[in-house]
Amino acid sequence: MTKSPHQPEKENGGTPGDYSENVYRFYLELADCNHSIRRLIEEFLPEHFAARLVDLDYGFEFEMPIQCAPDLISHLMSKNIAIYQLVRFAKTKGHWRKQST
Repeated sequence: MTKSPHQPEKENGGTPGDYSENVYRFYLELADCNHSIRRLIEEFLPEHFAARLVDLDYGFEFEMPIQCAPDLISHLMSKNIAIYQLVRFAKTKGHWRKQST
């Protein structure tokens, strides 16, 4: 079997086996981006991440650990939301759990 030349970067790319709380930037593309769908995503994310949810023409950008991706998709699908794609970008310096001050 030939190895793909497009292997993910081991240190910064993340994998489906990443069960850490490392936070990644995501783009979620949907058929409809109305206020009620935004609320569903805000309710899924911790408050400090929901406050940074970015509205785009065809979806939203936000941060979460890669391990939360299947749960978010299931959450939206249970509400009959049409999902076109979920794209993971680079790891960020965010903290999933709010840091105590």
